[in-house]
Amino acid sequence: MLALLETLLDSLGDSNLVALFGLLGGIILGLAARVGRFCTLGAIEDLLYGGSDLRLRMWILAIGASIVGSFALIGGGALEAETSFYFSIRWMPVASILGGLMFGYGMALSGNCGYGAIARLGGGDLRSFVIVLVMGVSAYVVLAGPLAPLRNWIFPQIDVTSPVPPGIAHYIGSWTGMPVAPIGITIGVLMMIGALWSSELRQDKVALFWSLMVAVAVISGWAGSQWVATNGFDGLQVVSHSFSAPVGETILFAMNGSVRPLSFAVGSVAGVWLGAFAGSMIKGHFRWEACEDPRELRRQIVGAIIMGAGAILAIGCTVGQGITAFSLLAISAPVTFLAIFAGAALGLRQLIEGFQPAE
Repeated sequence: MLALLETLLDSLGDSNLVALFGLLGGIILGLAARVGRFCTLGAIEDLLYGGSDLRLRMWILAIGASIVGSFALIGGGALEAETSFYFSIRWMPVASILGGLMFGYGMALSGNCGYGAIARLGGGDLRSFVIVLVMGVSAYVVLAGPLAPLRNWIFPQIDVTSPVPPGIAHYIGSWTGMPVAPIGITIGVLMMIGALWSSELRQDKVALFWSLMVAVAVISGWAGSQWVATNGFDGLQVVSHSFSAPVGETILFAMNGSVRPLSFAVGSVAGVWLGAFAGSMIKGHFRWEACEDPRELRRQIVGAIIMGAGAILAIGCTVGQGITAFSLLAISAPVTFLAIFAGAALGLRQLIEGFQPAE
């Protein structure tokens, strides 16, 4: 395996190889969305209005397994978590809460998060194409465009100077003197046990399989990008999957890829689309869909704008913070995840009440 990776690194180069890791993991995530019905907004809707917590437990199981795998990599010296973006800047609680609320609310208005929109696009939904484009542009307007100076002024990103990164397991390890890896693995196992407490999830083999495959995608992203960063020459950052700024990065690559190298982000976004397309064909669900109601399209565009901006403030989306940052037990992850949940609940409530007849 190592010989194969070294051959690929020599032949493809750092950027292309790390993009390949993103592509492969993205394909898994796309299949999970279309075949396994792995979806954040769907999980929240099922819990609040469908009387089922199955898909939310799938998400928790994926988080727990991702934590176990990531901290196993840390314990084995195959992942330097401190070099990840989530641990390289100080945590900003207000940004996590505000950005999470914005993202969740925008997600409800749009009918999908960035990951879900790419997956639906793979099934032929042209409305999701609009959501993906608008969200990607909105994210980059706040990240590096006209609103970037205002964002930097309100929420300056300050490098972490403490020897202890802003992670739950790292804080516990600092306080107790225990190794970080066993702490993280224990927390991950407890989350998996909590998710599997439901007999409905234990009996649903498809849900179990795709929850674990989502974790595999995230873990493989960390492992692959770390291997390239360690053995390559370009000094690439250690990353895994997220679908906020990477969507904007993919749009930029599509427009000027001749002068931009491939990246993990571009591979990941393309992989989700390919996996979702394959999954929709396997299930026989592929069909072209468009928006016939201008009011619906307007709502989705507004939601995508809010969602893209919120993701940049929160430094991640439902996948970026909700699973990838959570896999390292970054302290921002549970706070942002709860804020996304609250924002989505508010947005869904407004949408549902809006369809009720006036008394």
